[in-house]
Amino acid sequence: MRAEALLIGFLLALARVAGVLTFLPLPGIRSGPEPARVVLALSFTLALFSSWPLAPDDLSAGRLAGWMLAEAALGIAIGLAASFLAEAFVMAAQIIGLQAGYAYASTIDPSTQADSGILLVFVQLIAGLLFLALGLDREIIRILAQSFDTQPPGGFLITPRAAESLLRLGASLFSVAFRLALPVVALLVLVDLGLALLGRLNQHLQLLTLAFPVKMLAAILLLAWIAVMFPAVYRGSARGALEAARVVISGR
Repeated sequence: MRAEALLIGFLLALARVAGVLTFLPLPGIRSGPEPARVVLALSFTLALFSSWPLAPDDLSAGRLAGWMLAEAALGIAIGLAASFLAEAFVMAAQIIGLQAGYAYASTIDPSTQADSGILLVFVQLIAGLLFLALGLDREIIRILAQSFDTQPPGGFLITPRAAESLLRLGASLFSVAFRLALPVVALLVLVDLGLALLGRLNQHLQLLTLAFPVKMLAAILLLAWIAVMFPAVYRGSARGALEAARVVISGR
């Protein structure tokens, strides 16, 4: 293989890998130092050396730029499918945090370096660890390797089936989030009703000072009880995300 063709294949593969890493839900990947992320992208690209695309001899600079944009778009589509996994858990944590009062306790989100609810950051870290514990990082690398066989360089176009698959995956994000948050929200509604009845029975009861600790304690106890279901829910959502990623790279 000529050195020029090898360099072009490396650039095309790097564009696709960098697109995936843009949205990949790895813990701390967005807040990490820039050199570390560059090294990670280069390492993934070199690991896929046997799958690098072959470039034609008469490839112009303008055509190469267009191909690299197409490769980055394909990588972003794959990474977007994977990112929906963590976003479902983050949305559920946001719903629970607002209802239980955890939104008042904030910390620095390692992904965005902004103030976020403590429960939201905790659940985001759990989702990232589940991504690694269930071996989804290896599945993404496998899908990346397969994409070089099914999608030639510069030929990626989002098909109606792929767009529908991503839209369905995005819609399922809300469904998973509400299913995770609904038991806690239902319990908090019952707590509110109970406190309202106590307020009617005792007019001097300080409901404002009583409601916050009771609701926080009830929410954390129920979360601890249902936390054992998180891996199963995450695994079920991962099947849909990986299937959507395979549809994207299939080109059909």
